[in-house]
Amino acid sequence: MNEEEYLKNRLDDQIDWYDRKSSQNQKSFKRLQFILIIAAASIPFISGYVDDLYYLQYLLGGIGVVIAAITGMLSLYKFQENWTAYRTTCESLRHEKYLYLTKTDPYRGKNAFNLLVQRVEMLISKENSSWGEIMKKTEDQNEEK
Repeated sequence: MNEEEYLKNRLDDQIDWYDRKSSQNQKSFKRLQFILIIAAASIPFISGYVDDLYYLQYLLGGIGVVIAAITGMLSLYKFQENWTAYRTTCESLRHEKYLYLTKTDPYRGKNAFNLLVQRVEMLISKENSSWGEIMKKTEDQNEEK
């Protein structure tokens, strides 16, 4: 794989992937947090009317279920952790790319392309290892329950 192919097919592809996944996780996290806040804030308001409208107690129970389910989803899918990890990796890859394209240290010498490949692959590998550790930890926590 030559320099142009690597930059386009590997580096740019990975930057796009991490950028897209970061955005998806950010949106999921913020949406669920918004629903969680609204649901939790509505409980005191609705509970003030339970004596007048008995069926509101079922609504309160349903809201409690929604809060528990969303809290579980946030814990299980780790949207916030993935969002920040993917964003960090994306920005680190961009940083390496721009340093390389501008021939800024450490990419000044003859082996600049080889160094770029090593550093980029190290960043990707590091992120993949971190993700694997998070998934293993989540599995272990679920088995304990």
